[in-house]
Amino acid sequence: MLALFKKRDAAPVASQTASQTGASAHPDAASTDAGVQALAQTLQRDTSGLGLEAAQLRGTLEDSAAVAERQVGTLTELVHQAQQIGQAQQHIHSETQLSQQALQRARDSVEHVGSEVTGVVSTLHQVSEAARQITQVALQTRLVAFNASVEAKRAGDAGLGFGVVADAVKDLSTQVESISKAIMGTVATLDQRIQSLAADLSTTSEVPEGQGVGQVGGKAGKGKPDSGRRVHQALLGVEAAVQRIVSAAESSAQLSSGINQQVSRMAQEVQQTRDVLGTATRRSEAVLGVSERLMELIATCGVETSDTPYIHMAQQVAGQIAHALGEALAQGRISQAQLFDEHYQALSGSQPPQHTSAFNALSDALFPGFQEAALKALPQVVFCIAADRNGYISTHNRAYCQPQRPGDVVWNTAHSRWRRIFNDRTGLASARNTRPFLLQTYRRDMGGGNFVLLKEASAPIEVAGRHWGGLRLAYRF
Repeated sequence: MLALFKKRDAAPVASQTASQTGASAHPDAASTDAGVQALAQTLQRDTSGLGLEAAQLRGTLEDSAAVAERQVGTLTELVHQAQQIGQAQQHIHSETQLSQQALQRARDSVEHVGSEVTGVVSTLHQVSEAARQITQVALQTRLVAFNASVEAKRAGDAGLGFGVVADAVKDLSTQVESISKAIMGTVATLDQRIQSLAADLSTTSEVPEGQGVGQVGGKAGKGKPDSGRRVHQALLGVEAAVQRIVSAAESSAQLSSGINQQVSRMAQEVQQTRDVLGTATRRSEAVLGVSERLMELIATCGVETSDTPYIHMAQQVAGQIAHALGEALAQGRISQAQLFDEHYQALSGSQPPQHTSAFNALSDALFPGFQEAALKALPQVVFCIAADRNGYISTHNRAYCQPQRPGDVVWNTAHSRWRRIFNDRTGLASARNTRPFLLQTYRRDMGGGNFVLLKEASAPIEVAGRHWGGLRLAYRF
């Protein structure tokens, strides 16, 4: 193929020689030249089509890899959360076991209180009996005092003193009897309350007859079947509820364990998918590189193709910018340290990130004149920009040098492309290329999931014998 292209270069020389000797050109020369031209154009179209498909494939693989990457992150977070749920469930299980132990202690305490209540009941029996005996003694004392008072009256004046004492004893016995009865009434009321408490604390269904203490002048109280075991029943209900919590926590823990295992497997599978996509992306990049080398090979063989005007334009503008920068350097408008500055300063709050550099003012003054003219020089040109060696775009085309809108990343990505570093595969390759030109095919990210397929011709920019960067001329195809 290369031999055919070289024959095409030799054809004009043979034609010129034939005309000088008065002979006509060989008829095969014209047909060979036309055939080579047609072949070159066909190859150029085919390689462009291959580059287009390769760029689309690579972009699709990159998108899929990005989705897989996000899925890996999401599933990893899910695994972490599932582990936290398992830990929480284990904590619930431990706490419910402690609750069961506390309930058992409470039941033991209630039974202990019940036994103490029995002791209180026994003591109240003794108090009631003592009050009853005091009442009997008071009655007898009052009867004796009454008899003594009668005998004192019979004795006349000799019994006056004795009568006074008898009356005092009678009054005192009356008071003692009243107090004893009050004590017995109070004990009876307390007895009823204690019986109610005993019924609540009892482990049997009812309180047996005859256990009451207020039995003076009446029958003993009888326990109500409904009132027994209320505290114990309440504790048993709480214990049953806690047991249900334990069972639910155990079931939930088993379910969470299964979910955790499934999510872990999904994470591993997505990780494998991401790795496979990474391999496929690298292979698609190799295919894209082959198509780009074929396009470059055809362009360097002296055959005019549809890419040739764009290559020449990129080289022309690169030379103009290099000359302008060289003059600015010679005139002292900027120092070499400033022109080749790579200490980019991030602009706070910018999204996507923007940076400043020491040569911003100079590029804003020089670049637009050359870059804007190139946009109108050829059809289908999308942008023409100069990038330094790191892919930093100090000054973009005017349409893309809009101030950023706070919080609007999609709009900023599409319209505020200046002061940004494009160090992706295409951007860095164009910026660091030192060959006469470079042809590439790629997807341009316009933000919000929007992409444009472009072809790009780039040429190096050299200033004062140093490689400053490259001129990037992108166009549709």
